[in-house]
Amino acid sequence: MKIARIATVPFFLYNHLRVQIAATVAAGHEVVLVSSGGEESEWLKAIPGVKFREIDIPRKISPLRDLKALWQLFLFFRQEKFDIVHSTTPKAGMLCAIAGFLARTPIRLHTFTGQAWVELHGLVRTLAKAGDWVTARLDTFCYADSASQVDFIATEGIICKEKILVIGSGSLSGVDLNRFDPAKWADSRATTFTELGIPEGYKVITFIGRLTRDKGIEELVAAFRVLRNAELKCILLLIGPGEMQDGSLSNSARAMIDPDIRHIGYSHEPERYLAVTDIFCLPSYREGFGNVAIEAAAMGVPTVGTDIVGLRDAVVQGETGILVQPKDDSALAHALKKLLVDENLRKSMGMVARARAVREFSSDKVNAAVLSEYERLYRLSKA
Repeated sequence: MKIARIATVPFFLYNHLRVQIAATVAAGHEVVLVSSGGEESEWLKAIPGVKFREIDIPRKISPLRDLKALWQLFLFFRQEKFDIVHSTTPKAGMLCAIAGFLARTPIRLHTFTGQAWVELHGLVRTLAKAGDWVTARLDTFCYADSASQVDFIATEGIICKEKILVIGSGSLSGVDLNRFDPAKWADSRATTFTELGIPEGYKVITFIGRLTRDKGIEELVAAFRVLRNAELKCILLLIGPGEMQDGSLSNSARAMIDPDIRHIGYSHEPERYLAVTDIFCLPSYREGFGNVAIEAAAMGVPTVGTDIVGLRDAVVQGETGILVQPKDDSALAHALKKLLVDENLRKSMGMVARARAVREFSSDKVNAAVLSEYERLYRLSKA
């Protein structure tokens, strides 16, 4: 089969789908990756066996650039005659749905990984939500990376449940258990502690993701300050793109930053830091699934997160972690403190989390299921 995988930015394809893309190539399919340009596009070109096509797909509403991207996608799809066009990220999904429909691409797929419009208001929310509606109407079939997300977007009138499903237990591409294996990092823990300057006896709370408001970074910093005031010995690691002074944090939250908060930036090896982590924290306002919580789970680390669509599927409340209401730094601090002071609870949750990650979310299992879906839909298109 000839398959195009499309996302708005190359970072998404590389960071979230690299292993799945490699599995698709290994299965003998021709794969073309499409996204906007950028530094990370060089990473995509380095994936063995794939081709890369740069098309500027703006993340925000930009009528002229959107029309140009739509025209380029239409011409590209018509020229290449793909069997399957599979998009992720909202804007890429809408534009690919329209372009693929007009180009008569036989199988048009989209995977919903969360709804950006959840935290928007007014006309911008209406337009963003309408984009998802168009994607759902014009694509052949759709997927979501969590069951709770399916329920949410069906309730919101975006799609009927007959046209969308979750592959396996959820997630976009599972977790690479060869990478996220705590045994592989056991000997490097002391070195990482030394490099990070973590004092002896301190516990480590880690956040991985974009340093933006909707990831709950402000509440996390505020909750950490509560823990510090309670004289709990802990370090906060912030791992992800963006600078602390770029507006991602409010002035009040920025003022709380102290020597016990480490901003690592983007890392190609988050598992290295998860190996020294006691608690993973993701206080996000919105998620499609929260795959990073499963990566933490695979490393034997419990999660403190928010009780929102997506994370309810990634974290089993009271078994693999603790979920609190979003935007509540007090509840967040309480949950973090509970796991910090109760070592037995923390370790037992970590053990259950790893067992679940291995059992249900192996990337080999998820990617095989995706390829099976491709083959099923291809057979139907030829029937």
